[in-house]
Amino acid sequence: MNNIETPIFLKRKDVTLAYTLLRIVFGINFFVHGLVRIGNMGGFIQSMVDRFQELAPSFVIIPFAALTTPVELISGFLMIIGLQTRNAIIAGFLLMMPLMFGVCLLQQWDIASSQLIYCLVFFILLAGCSLNTISIDRLIHNRNS
Repeated sequence: MNNIETPIFLKRKDVTLAYTLLRIVFGINFFVHGLVRIGNMGGFIQSMVDRFQELAPSFVIIPFAALTTPVELISGFLMIIGLQTRNAIIAGFLLMMPLMFGVCLLQQWDIASSQLIYCLVFFILLAGCSLNTISIDRLIHNRNS
């Protein structure tokens, strides 16, 4: 057998569309995480306090838990519409860091695995920001140019 590599040709318009669809689907996921919790912020905060009470005092957990829902809601919405996309991705990525730290300390490896998938998608979205051409960001950029 001959080991000749066949080049893979990706069309920029297809990669751009794939990026856009991933950004929107991931934005929906993050947005809905925040949306379903916003009506029960007290319950969500208490569940975070209960889950992490052995790791940190409640005065550390409560502010982080209170920020989690709005960050998910806002960054998810911004990813959906493609506005301030890079900043929204970075905000979501930064949110994942303490969440990952906490679940690893609790040895909740199934949740940590799920969060790694989120981090991988954030990586792809951030690394591919140059493909973010189907977005409000691009419309604003084109108008200002």
